[in-house]
Amino acid sequence: MSSGARSIFVFGIYLAVVGIALLVVPNLLLGAFLLPGTTEVWVRVVGMLSLFLSFYFIQSARAGLTEFFRLTVYVRSTTILFLGAFVLLGFASPFLLPFGVVDLAGAIWTGLALRSAKIA
Repeated sequence: MSSGARSIFVFGIYLAVVGIALLVVPNLLLGAFLLPGTTEVWVRVVGMLSLFLSFYFIQSARAGLTEFFRLTVYVRSTTILFLGAFVLLGFASPFLLPFGVVDLAGAIWTGLALRSAKIA
């Protein structure tokens, strides 16, 4: 597995863990980030979507789909911008920002791995 694929695979595992947590014990995960608990179904819908995305990331890593890796760098890099805007507009607590930081760090890791593969 290339280093780019490895970064995507690890991010897929992260998405699976978050997805399962949001499906099974959403308030435990929310509480860990000092976010208010909820009984709304939407948090579980987000968990389901996260789990679905994890499947795409893991399978793309296993198949070595470099173009997918490259596309995720752009999208994952914007997550912190959206979450930052949500916080600035008062829609969300600043404790949501660590999720954006993880996305940005993963995007940087993948981008650097892809760049070093081109050079090699």
